[in-house]
Amino acid sequence: MIKRLAVYFREMFPLVQRIGISYLLFFEIYFLVLLTKGKFIFNFGIPEIVGGFTVFGFLLFLRVADDFKDYETDTKLFPERPLPSGRVTKNDLKGLLIVDVLLMIVLNYFFMNNFGWFLFLMIYGALMSFWFFAKTKIQKSLPLALITHNPIQLIINAYIISFTCLKYNIEIWQYTNIVILFALYFDGLIWEIGRKVRAPEEETEYVTYSKLFGVKKVVTFIMLIMGFDLIANILMVKELSPIAMIGPVLGFMWFANECLRFIRNPREFKLITLIEKYMVGTEGYIIIWLLITYFLALVG
Repeated sequence: MIKRLAVYFREMFPLVQRIGISYLLFFEIYFLVLLTKGKFIFNFGIPEIVGGFTVFGFLLFLRVADDFKDYETDTKLFPERPLPSGRVTKNDLKGLLIVDVLLMIVLNYFFMNNFGWFLFLMIYGALMSFWFFAKTKIQKSLPLALITHNPIQLIINAYIISFTCLKYNIEIWQYTNIVILFALYFDGLIWEIGRKVRAPEEETEYVTYSKLFGVKKVVTFIMLIMGFDLIANILMVKELSPIAMIGPVLGFMWFANECLRFIRNPREFKLITLIEKYMVGTEGYIIIWLLITYFLALVG
C-alpha cells in the first residue's frame, strides 16, 4: 500500500510542492490580514502549523475525492493515471482519505479557534465530492461545475482569515478582509478555466471551455476576471503602501497583452503556462511588499 501511495503522490499530488503551496497560501493571507491592519507583533504557535496543514490536508481531500468522482471518465480518457491503471487501488485511497480527514478534524478541534469555519469548509467539500447530489446535471455541464465547485477557494481563504482575526481580535467582516478574500480567489478561478483551454487542433474528446465557447470568448472572459483581480489587488496593496499599486497595473498590462497574443495564435504557447507565470509573479510581488512593510515598521 505504501509503495502504491508513493506512486499516487508522485504523479497526482507531489507532497513537497503541495505542502509548500499550502503553507505559502496560509501565511500570505495571515500576514496580509495583520499588516494591512497595522499589526506588526506576531505570536506563532501550534495553531499556525495546524492551519497550514489543514489547507494541505483539504487540498489532498479534494484531489482524492476527484479521483473517485471522475473514475469512469478517467478510465476512458486518462487510463494511464494511477487509479484507472490499477497502480493504486480504491481501498488505498479510501484509507488515505480516512486518515487525512480524521487528522484534520482532531487537530482543528483541539488547536484551532475557528472550528465552525472548518466544519463549513469540510461540509462544502463533502457536498462537492457527491456533486451536490445532482451528478447528472453538474457532471455534463462544465460551467455549472465551475459555479458550484470553484467557490471552495473562497471558503479556504475565509478559513484562514477567520483564524487570524479571532486570534488577534480583529473584526472579520471588514473592508480589507473582503478585498483579501477575493484578491486571492481570482487567480485560482482563472487557473481552473485556463487549464481547460486549448488550441483548436489540440482538442480531443475531453470537454474544454475553448471547445464549448471558442478561444476568443473564453480568453476575453479571463481578461475580464483579471480586471476585477486588478482592482482587488490595487485596493489590497495600497493598504501596505501607495507605491505598491504600480505593480498590479504593470502586471495586468503584460498579462492582457499576452492574452491577445494567445487569441491571435493559440498554438504559440499554452494559456495555462501564461496564467501560472502571472500567478507566480503576482504572489511574489505581494510577498515582497509584505516583507518591505514589515521591515519598514521595524526600523521605523
